[in-house]
Amino acid sequence: MADHQDDLVDYDEDDDVIQPPTATALTAEADGAEEAKDKKGSYVGVHSTGFRDFLLKPELLRAIVDCGFEHPSEVQQECIPQSILGMDILCQAKSGMGKTAVFVLATLQQVEPVAGEVSVVVLCHTRELAFQIKNEYIRFSKYLPEIRSEVFYGGTPLKRDQDILNNKDLCPHILVGTPGRVLALIKEGTLKLQTVKHFVLDECDKMLDQVDMRRDVQSIFVKTPHSKQVMMFSATLNKEVRQVCKRFMQNPLEIYVDDETKLTLHGLQQYFVAIEEKAKNRKLNDLLDTLEFNQVCIFVKSVQRANELNKLLVECNFPSICIHSQMPQEERIARYKSFKEFNKRILVATDVFSRGLDVSRVNIVVNYDVPENADTYLHRVGRAGRFGTRGLAITFVADDKDEEVIKSIQSRFEVQIPALPEQIDSNTYMTS
Repeated sequence: MADHQDDLVDYDEDDDVIQPPTATALTAEADGAEEAKDKKGSYVGVHSTGFRDFLLKPELLRAIVDCGFEHPSEVQQECIPQSILGMDILCQAKSGMGKTAVFVLATLQQVEPVAGEVSVVVLCHTRELAFQIKNEYIRFSKYLPEIRSEVFYGGTPLKRDQDILNNKDLCPHILVGTPGRVLALIKEGTLKLQTVKHFVLDECDKMLDQVDMRRDVQSIFVKTPHSKQVMMFSATLNKEVRQVCKRFMQNPLEIYVDDETKLTLHGLQQYFVAIEEKAKNRKLNDLLDTLEFNQVCIFVKSVQRANELNKLLVECNFPSICIHSQMPQEERIARYKSFKEFNKRILVATDVFSRGLDVSRVNIVVNYDVPENADTYLHRVGRAGRFGTRGLAITFVADDKDEEVIKSIQSRFEVQIPALPEQIDSNTYMTS
């Protein structure tokens, strides 16, 4: 990855960079606070802080109450006060701890809507995640009707996006999208980014790890003004990616909520099952019959396996649905919505669904196929046990290669993954 760092824009100190007057002071404060923290990571104490303490707009506070949130999570306590003041933010925090709400609230707090001008750009790596982020903007801007948000991604007619952007009454102040479609709209001249004040990357490691997507992100980034707020978020950020991220930023406040080697979720039980490949289907059937669950995500390694396993589950009368990257976009979104709205209780998916997507009722994740690496494992199991709830993750281990991945997961995250016991008390993984 380091070989491709030259593909990125490098802002030299000679460049004239305009920063908000508060940012320098805040950075100095942050530097002092950073020195005081445990060098291995910061564990933010959960106090009786409420969202009102952040001095947010009354309209945002009303929407937060309507969503049922009372107290901010650790990452929200740490990030929101700085982000609403316009600081650049680089944040790593475990899955399910409310990172999306940080940039949604921070941008809604700061945006000053002007007809026909895009003020906020949020980029993410999958269409489903873009769709979900757009819905978060809708939820939190409930009492801010003058602020418009819109989502743009591939697989939909380009003309629809062009018509929206060319109409001053429809043009969004907050644009959420995937890099490919956003760049296409820039290149053909419909999307102008000279008025952008906030630039956000969600799941930034995934966005900057793949060279082709990184080039797209950079091409979009250079079309925005030099003076803007940049915020990046992910559950996993290795040291190489951190350096790449910081090249897009000016003196960012770096927030790592929890030591990066301990990113597992506190309410999540994790087990493995040693099993032959041919016995997986029978074992999965048994688990779905015996375990109590609200919703289950089952992860497989290929599109073909997703289709075949879903077909098998449906034939066995399980309420299953399937999502993978080779489906038409409208179908993918429709199925995601159906699962999120609890119309189906079992989802079979490839890793397209493993990052960032929030379905609050999921309390069991089954790795039918072992993931490629430890980071992917974290994102998969992070679909259960979100925001401090309980959950259960079960991984099928079929061969020596699978065993090696499990060992690397245990080593990386300093966690023990024991064999699945014959019986598990449902109270330990079902949130009451």
